[in-house]
Amino acid sequence: MTSPNPKDYITWFRSTSPYINNHRNKTFVIAFGGEAIDHENFHHVIHDIALLESLGIRLVLVHGAEAQVQEKLVQQGTSRKHIDGKRITDNHHIKSVVEAAGCVRIEIEALLSMGVANSPMHGAALSVVSGNFLTAKPYGVRAGVDYQHTGEIRKVDAKAIQQHLDQQSIVLMSPIGYSPTGEIFDLAWEEVAEHVATELDAEKLIFLDSTPGLLDDQQQLIRELTIREAQQLIQHQSAHCNHLQHAINACQQGVNRCHLISFELNGALLQELFTHDGSGTLIAQNNYEQLRNATIDDIGGILELIEPLEAEGVLVRRSREVLENEISQYTIIDRDGLIIGCAMLNVFDNHNTGELGCVAVHQQYREGQRGDKLLQRIEKQAVDRGLTTLFVLTTRTAHWFVERGFQPADINNLPQSKQSLFNYQRNSKVFIKSL
Repeated sequence: MTSPNPKDYITWFRSTSPYINNHRNKTFVIAFGGEAIDHENFHHVIHDIALLESLGIRLVLVHGAEAQVQEKLVQQGTSRKHIDGKRITDNHHIKSVVEAAGCVRIEIEALLSMGVANSPMHGAALSVVSGNFLTAKPYGVRAGVDYQHTGEIRKVDAKAIQQHLDQQSIVLMSPIGYSPTGEIFDLAWEEVAEHVATELDAEKLIFLDSTPGLLDDQQQLIRELTIREAQQLIQHQSAHCNHLQHAINACQQGVNRCHLISFELNGALLQELFTHDGSGTLIAQNNYEQLRNATIDDIGGILELIEPLEAEGVLVRRSREVLENEISQYTIIDRDGLIIGCAMLNVFDNHNTGELGCVAVHQQYREGQRGDKLLQRIEKQAVDRGLTTLFVLTTRTAHWFVERGFQPADINNLPQSKQSLFNYQRNSKVFIKSL
């Protein structure tokens, strides 16, 4: 196996540093079913969880145990009934649920102890705590059916959980709840994760599943969704609807972002949290990628975006001082803090025309019609300001503009003030579009 290129490593490390800084002291709830624990990649998940803890991230782990419960019931020659997707846990089944949940919890604790020793985090001491953090109540009798020991959450002891997190402990939670009278209830681990994330005001709720995330009709990964888009999707897609609904609920109740990623893919957790594109599906309260007006704080990002194109001669060089003076003319595409696209509208006094300039899209994000989105935004701004034409000067991308309705023109068609600044050495081509 060849060693990684040191330059690639440096670039990668620098790109992760904003995430490392942003995630520090934030609370993440990571939830997974019992089937994840039996998968061969789970020890890598444990290593990555240890790494997150070392970076100052406050972690709550919520595990399921349904796969282990089913295995026990099969061995006993019995099974549980399900009505409308809700399982019925009777007096006999609750014993298997408690046994399975206890075994899974102990196994995770053991892996967190052993896994660190066998990982790059060797030497780091992890403190893991569990407890009776969940007060539950019976699901009750519905449509004449008694769900017995199947329960739902009544209260999360968020104060006690926060105290353990403040002491730099990982909190491990099982899908078991207790009533004030000492009854034991079987809870859905997805519901536990949703309620815990909400009560803790967590920054993120992360569901680990066997698939990489949500897929569209062409079986392509959906990278991100707003709450509204997720609600629309859930009406047309049955797969992952359970996780997706709990993610939507959490976002609606204040959790900033929810993630659906794979426990089967080595490094998926780190890729999701420390790269711009992630590895799974993100559900956010607001758009992960925003088209917005630029501010003075965006100058550094714009410079970083356009400098490679300036070096190639595609764009005219712009100094920081020029950008500061013109920043109100810029529209940018902000992808989770990274500026991946920009364009500007320069309006000429006493003319009904404007200049479209500095159109740039980051090399890694030139799919998805981002250039078209920038153009549409600039055209709308031009129309709103009463302009009737838009012109552009270009040396390399003439075809792109022609395909979008721009017509070849002459320098004499430009405003006089622009003609006087025309750089004949660059010999840019002129194109004009009627709005």
